[in-house]
Amino acid sequence: MLWTRPAVTLRLIALLLISEFVRAGLIVAFLPLTAGKYGLSLAQVGSLVGAHYLMDALAKGPVGLLTQRLGIGGALIGSSLLGLAFILGVLGAVGFWPLLALAAVWGMGYAVLWPSVMAVSQQYALPGREARALSLTNLSVAPGIALGTLGVGQLMLRSPAPVPALLLWAQGAVIVLALSLWRQRLDSDQLDSGPTAGRPARDWLLQWRRVASLLPAAFAQMLAPGLFVTLFYPLLARLELNLGDLLGPGLLGGASLLGALLLSGRLADHYGPRRVLGPGLLLLALAFGLAGLSASFLTTWLWPLCALIGAGYGAFMAGWNGLVGQTLPPQQRAAAWGVVMATEALGYSLGPVLGGAVWASGGVRVFWLGAGVFLLAQLYYWLPGRALGQGRGSTVGASED
Repeated sequence: MLWTRPAVTLRLIALLLISEFVRAGLIVAFLPLTAGKYGLSLAQVGSLVGAHYLMDALAKGPVGLLTQRLGIGGALIGSSLLGLAFILGVLGAVGFWPLLALAAVWGMGYAVLWPSVMAVSQQYALPGREARALSLTNLSVAPGIALGTLGVGQLMLRSPAPVPALLLWAQGAVIVLALSLWRQRLDSDQLDSGPTAGRPARDWLLQWRRVASLLPAAFAQMLAPGLFVTLFYPLLARLELNLGDLLGPGLLGGASLLGALLLSGRLADHYGPRRVLGPGLLLLALAFGLAGLSASFLTTWLWPLCALIGAGYGAFMAGWNGLVGQTLPPQQRAAAWGVVMATEALGYSLGPVLGGAVWASGGVRVFWLGAGVFLLAQLYYWLPGRALGQGRGSTVGASED
């Protein structure tokens, strides 16, 4: 086991996983396919989704600071109730403008989930296993997103009637999990809101300067996968493939990612995260560079390229999470996680704009742009970001009052 209090950590991970299932199923599959039934156009659905994700990204830092001071449990309950309100608003066809307001407020509430789960996972991680604990926490929500996107999508195409009840029951499970964590909070006697809390201003500024030094790389490395958000189906059409053709290569890539994550996480915990972060970024740059040679090359070498991308992402995730865990100030960990993840979200949101522009003129050469982004991120770690991760902060505990 990777945590000193697995019951609390696993409940939080389960809450996040089911929340991501509901969100993906609702806004990726259900809403686009039933927009007309509830009096919405696809443009209005896009506005709802955009408002939700924008507020989620912008609120992560401030919301992280509030949960750091006021506790995690109440914020989780509020977030889960806002999600239920949005689902009920959609099913009740309340109209576009009320739904837009609900989507934005739900985004602000949803912003509490990722920083809270990552902060608690880090704080309860066994000494020497922080990189593995954070990486597995990050990866554990992937099944929820996949089931929400593909599973609910298939249900909508084949048997849509039970989907509203499924989403409501799943959100109900989120509320139950949030209620079970209502007393969860960070130890108030170890929190520090700033230099006036007994810490010299110079030390406080130094901590946040180290957080700021993470932000350029956080933005860049999430920009690269964001390039392909809107290109999945156009890429399949260009390669003359269908979803079934991706099953084998996808499973190989997933197995490669998991194996590399477990091995690299152990190496990152024992020898430092930078030992695996650099190789991970270089593997990704190599794989994306090869994928951009031509559509025929990408089709022919799809299996080994998927394995290479999986190995690169596994090593990268272990190194990145270990590096962030070493760098964030323990007295303000939830707020710092929020700032880093908000920056990642902004990079991910810019990706589709650049990816679509390059795809229009260069086709699969959009992969070269991704390779360049990964190389720039690695260059950053070699040069201005070389001091990242020097030394570890003290551990902050979490408690249930």
